[in-house]
Amino acid sequence: MFYEVIPEGKLETLTYDLNDILSPGQIVLVPVGRRNVAGVVVKKVAQPDFKTKSILKVLYTKPLPGHLLKTINFIHEYYLTPSGQAVSLILPRGVEKKRRKTEQMFGDVYSDSSEPILSGTGVAPARCHGRSAPSSSVVTSGRSLKKGSLAIAIKAEPSSNIPLNPAQKMALEGLQEGLGATKLLFGVTGSGKTNIYLKMANNALLEQKSVIVLVPEIGLNGQLVRIFGKMFGEKVIVMHSGLTEAERHLLFEKILMAKEPLIVLGPRSALFAPIADLGLIIIDEEHEGAYFQENAPKYSAIRVASFIAKVTGASLILGSATPSVEDYYIAMRQKAVIPLTKKAKTTAIKPEVQIIDFKDRGEFSKNKYFSNSLLGAISENIKNKKQTLIFHNRRGSSPLTICEDCGEEILCPNCFLPLTLHADEYALHCHTCGFHTKVPTGCPKCGMPGLIHKGFGTKLLETELKKLFPAAIIKRFDADNKKGEGLEAVYAEVQSGEIDILVGTQVLAKGLDLPKLATIGIVQADAGLSLPDYAADERTFQLITQVIGRVGRGHVDTAEVFIQTYQPEHPVIKYASNEDYVGFYNSLIRKRRRAGFPPFKFMAKIEITLKTESIVLRKVQELARKLSADKRLVVSPPQPAFHERTTKGFTWQILLRASSRKILLEVCSSLDQNYKITLDPPSLL
Repeated sequence: MFYEVIPEGKLETLTYDLNDILSPGQIVLVPVGRRNVAGVVVKKVAQPDFKTKSILKVLYTKPLPGHLLKTINFIHEYYLTPSGQAVSLILPRGVEKKRRKTEQMFGDVYSDSSEPILSGTGVAPARCHGRSAPSSSVVTSGRSLKKGSLAIAIKAEPSSNIPLNPAQKMALEGLQEGLGATKLLFGVTGSGKTNIYLKMANNALLEQKSVIVLVPEIGLNGQLVRIFGKMFGEKVIVMHSGLTEAERHLLFEKILMAKEPLIVLGPRSALFAPIADLGLIIIDEEHEGAYFQENAPKYSAIRVASFIAKVTGASLILGSATPSVEDYYIAMRQKAVIPLTKKAKTTAIKPEVQIIDFKDRGEFSKNKYFSNSLLGAISENIKNKKQTLIFHNRRGSSPLTICEDCGEEILCPNCFLPLTLHADEYALHCHTCGFHTKVPTGCPKCGMPGLIHKGFGTKLLETELKKLFPAAIIKRFDADNKKGEGLEAVYAEVQSGEIDILVGTQVLAKGLDLPKLATIGIVQADAGLSLPDYAADERTFQLITQVIGRVGRGHVDTAEVFIQTYQPEHPVIKYASNEDYVGFYNSLIRKRRRAGFPPFKFMAKIEITLKTESIVLRKVQELARKLSADKRLVVSPPQPAFHERTTKGFTWQILLRASSRKILLEVCSSLDQNYKITLDPPSLL
């Protein structure tokens, strides 16, 4: 008998033989050239007119769920991706290996204490032998995962004891109308979206349906993990980047072979879990850029989830206080926006927001980074045992090192982008590729010693605050934190208020509920507005609004936000300071319509990289002339990419827009396969 099989890798369907009956979706081991790779059976076919190789081994008798086979084909066609790359999204590495099914026991597990499961907007922290469960642990298939090992946790059964306030009940009714559809849960920060997620997941389990819950990053969504783990125990399987190859394989096998409904929780890769009888997909913070995979195979988890929901009949819930403009537009047209505009706690208050002009030097007489008003609020908070959060979306101490004699910038030798000073180790770091080096004693170009550092980042802000408030406990959280120093590692200290001042980047902007937080200082709110990207306004609005949403959640009686900006009159700053998403959306959607950007046009970004700048420029200009002849396309003039120069050479790009995605697919599929093509790019950077 003969079968079409899709092997992993940059491959399409190949034909093999095997003297056995196989079903579509079965995972097999096949020879490809000199290698043996895992693959997925597509279908049985007639004997071809060429010689075939034999399937070496059937790895699992149980096939993948049917929707995943259809998803492979969808990604292949929708994103012009080799089918084998789509298969690699589903199969774990080393799926052909035999694994020892051993489990290591730990004491740190979720207990079955009789404390109330839910309070306010979320679930009470899980307890473990009378103490809080350590924040470094997460539930994995009913086990607490710590340092890459597995540990047994308690069994929990679905419960209907999930209290909802009237606004949440109304939103739930809207979400449950016409089950199987896609709905956008437009819930302001602190409105209790998590309770609704729990209720819908619980209902799905009671109907013997499985659930997928996507979060942008597990490390930044520890609270949600704890909440689901506390509520559903061993029915929850958490997938994350900290899993070893063996653990990921064992979880894949557990999900594939499961006889009971499960909840799979994780980042975008969790969407490809081999979960059967899928009834519900929840995508929390759906606006986050982490849901788009930048590396091959490129795809949007939102679009793939929409396809999976359609073919399985599952409900898809997109949740956000600041949804993507494109998704909000689509949901509005489909009458699928479910508003949740009331804070969950009756004690919640609207924060007092002050916009402070960075150009007003009178406001910065005490410190050039922090306004007098912000410094006064920090002092009061320290006296009253309340917390302050300082937000700035730049890491390091200084983002620019230049020679004051000849003007030479100190650039990364790999990316040719400015290196960032980290003053605590007096070293220069590249935040793109990871290169780092000691600060040179003189200019590499002219040899003069006059190197100066301009700009500021979170490390510099931390240093300044320690000088201003030497008795305060100050902690910085950003991507430079070493393992064991991140937010999850000291979550209990952060939540209890033991840390007086939190300094950080977007790590602190996502989903945190901090009971002692009274003041937020956004140091330079307009930092992202000048980026050469059609989505810059949207990202800036989302970030500011999400940061503001960390305060005024009903824990303390004061809530202040200080927005420092060089552009106090900018519409994005104004809308964000009022948390006015609808006003911002109406303003931006008019601009997008006039300029012909999504959701009014479909886009593709084409990048050409070559070693020689003159050759890449000639190639990209030739391509632009050729594409411009197609009157169905709007072709932008060739531009250098944001990361123009790397070790691979020089990169230039062209942006294509069309009224139909089918046109873009037709055009892009005919281009040189060495070009880097991104369909539906969420950013032009």
